[in-house]
Amino acid sequence: MAEISKITLPSGTTYDLKDATARAEIQALSGYTVYLGVTTTPLTDGSTTNPVVINGNNITATTGGIVTYQSAEFIWNGSAWQEFGDLSALGQLAYADTASGSYTPAGSVSLTTSNKTTTVSAAGSGDATYTPAGSVTLTKSNKTATVSAAGSGDATYTPAGSVSLSTTSTTPTITASAGTQSSNTFQVTGSVAAPTISVASAGSTSTIHNPTKATVATAVTAAAPGATAPNNSVTYYAVSNETLSLYQIGYNTGDSITTSDVTVKTGDASYSASAPTFTGDYVTLTNGSFNLPTSASFTGTGARLVTGNIETADSASFSGTGARLVTGNIATADSASFSGTAATITVSPDTD
Repeated sequence: MAEISKITLPSGTTYDLKDATARAEIQALSGYTVYLGVTTTPLTDGSTTNPVVINGNNITATTGGIVTYQSAEFIWNGSAWQEFGDLSALGQLAYADTASGSYTPAGSVSLTTSNKTTTVSAAGSGDATYTPAGSVTLTKSNKTATVSAAGSGDATYTPAGSVSLSTTSTTPTITASAGTQSSNTFQVTGSVAAPTISVASAGSTSTIHNPTKATVATAVTAAAPGATAPNNSVTYYAVSNETLSLYQIGYNTGDSITTSDVTVKTGDASYSASAPTFTGDYVTLTNGSFNLPTSASFTGTGARLVTGNIETADSASFSGTGARLVTGNIATADSASFSGTAATITVSPDTD
């Protein structure tokens, strides 16, 4: 359920919401939960001794005051002490927040073992490896390699020599001359005449009601509590004798504008325009002649590809000493057991 504990008015003043009935009930109940402390004054159920001594001081209990005497709790009902709890049977641990104790078990652990023979085998993978003792003998002989022209791939050969090219330097000449339109001419000079635009037919019109201004409310504004009040503010509350009164708010109605008839155009006119014309000269492009290379010749020195003898391996053999992998007996645990003596654990309440 939503609740409201305070209210702030436009003036900026904040008021607490007061519940007079609740305050009276709280005042009546607050006296029944006051713990006064441990007293040295002897008390029994029904005792009327008041005041009582607490920490060497005389303390007068009011209705609801609670004290502890020895192992019992008493509450003052306004005229006598009423016992509402005897804690003597609870023992010291009832008053302690924590308790501790220590215990060392008595007994021994028996371990039964037996010898096992482990098996060592060649490893197919992993870190288990073995290197035999011995040497490798390699038999070699010389071979002649054959080098041939490569049809494709990375085997290539570049002959020594140069390529001679005979050329004649010629500068082409392009000239422009006035002429008439043809396949080898283009138009670069001239002007475009502006078209003539005229109204072909007038647009349609209609009559509307032209408004004139009138003063009306355009928006409703609000200001935060304590801020500058808005224009034309409305007072809708009052506070008198701790009573907040909220007023009703209403409004009046009336015409917001007046109008007069005005003729306006509702459709655009149509227009017509003549086609533009271009007037100018055509230019003919011509060029001179120039020579292109007609032949090329290569001059170089012949080369012969040869290879020497290449030493290659014909066969290989290994000679060494055999080895045997063995393991001895390893003692491993088969079972374990514990035998001990039963004991009673005693704890004592911790002190601050």
